[in-house]
Amino acid sequence: MSNRKPIAALITAEAFSITGTRLSMIAIPWLVLTTTEDPVLTGVVAFAEMLPYVVVKALSGPVVDRLGARRIAVAGDVLSVPALLLVPLLHLAGVLSVWVILPVVALLGGLRGPADSAKYALVPDLAELGAVPLERVTGLSSAVERFGSTAGAALAGALVVLVGPVNALGVNAAAVTVSAVLLAWGVPRPSPASSTEPTPTYAGDRVAAYVAELREGWTFLRRDAVLVGITTMVALTNLLEQAYAALLVPVWAKETGSGAAAVGLVFAVFSGFSILGALLASAWADRLPRLPVYVVAFVLTGIPRYFVLAFDAPAWLLLSTLAVGGFAAGFINPIIGAVVFERIPKALRGRVSSLSTALCWSLIPFGGLLGGGLVATVGLRAALVSIGVAYLFVTLMPLVRKSFREFGQRPTGPRPEHPVDAPRAPVSA
Repeated sequence: MSNRKPIAALITAEAFSITGTRLSMIAIPWLVLTTTEDPVLTGVVAFAEMLPYVVVKALSGPVVDRLGARRIAVAGDVLSVPALLLVPLLHLAGVLSVWVILPVVALLGGLRGPADSAKYALVPDLAELGAVPLERVTGLSSAVERFGSTAGAALAGALVVLVGPVNALGVNAAAVTVSAVLLAWGVPRPSPASSTEPTPTYAGDRVAAYVAELREGWTFLRRDAVLVGITTMVALTNLLEQAYAALLVPVWAKETGSGAAAVGLVFAVFSGFSILGALLASAWADRLPRLPVYVVAFVLTGIPRYFVLAFDAPAWLLLSTLAVGGFAAGFINPIIGAVVFERIPKALRGRVSSLSTALCWSLIPFGGLLGGGLVATVGLRAALVSIGVAYLFVTLMPLVRKSFREFGQRPTGPRPEHPVDAPRAPVSA
């Protein structure tokens, strides 16, 4: 019998978690930018958060497989709450500075990484439990992610204006608390019969076993040409997106005099229309041709946004471009999620998905540095144009890389359960 309540619990928890994350993504850079007037230092703070996020996420896969995705997801959210409250508490104590913020955001990144990996790894099991196609669950999850981003962006803009960026982080802590409660209450513990925990296959001490399991996940990932192609493309676009979100949009808002509310509006419009795209993707994606939709969506999502900001487009054109780009973006993650989960054996799900998503995020720590460096050296307009053109070249990658040939193929038989039983095509350009 199908049970769809855990799916509802997961995606609702993600909505609260992502709302809080989006709030901090706007509040913390705005706090640093307005107090230091230094875009490079703002980029350093973004780097300090994202580097531990990526590193810990990459290393957490074997732990997720062994301890269970539900347990790691709940623990990560619970431990993030006191870390989030450090900034308001230090502010009240009168000791808050950029150099205090740096280790705090690094701690936050290190806690968010495993929690996000675990939530992602829960999707296939809950889809199976609810007897729902993968594209539908990944589409709904993406729609909720976009909704959380929209709500978080709008809430961040309003709260930063009303109570300041420091106090706004208290709302972030509350949102993460709700996420932890929903996961603990709504997602069932895996029964012994349905547990995804693999039987240990390596003798010796725990460290050696952990390293061997991590290596096993890496070996599977690098032998799958499609996964490597997706990971490469998403990593590069994430680098450019981070420069856009952490630096270019805040600097644009500051230089034009639009303020923090405009930052929230830009993200809210884009995310709002991406919700519609993701909802339609959840209904249609399992019937749409994957590769053409993937490429067209990425092109519409990328370069137009950078150009309308660079050339001071009128408000109607700016908002229209953000709406079209957001709608197209809604189709990307549902397709990627379905393709990735179809190719990963259940026993390796935590390791491979953690490594894949960590690699997708691996360049994000450098996005703020890239944006800050470009703004400082060539100015805002040239930085927007340069990154927009780079985005276009990356989005055309699927048309020239052979690794994307199997992207649109859906499985027609049972999936192998272990990498030694599943030889993969070599990765080629």
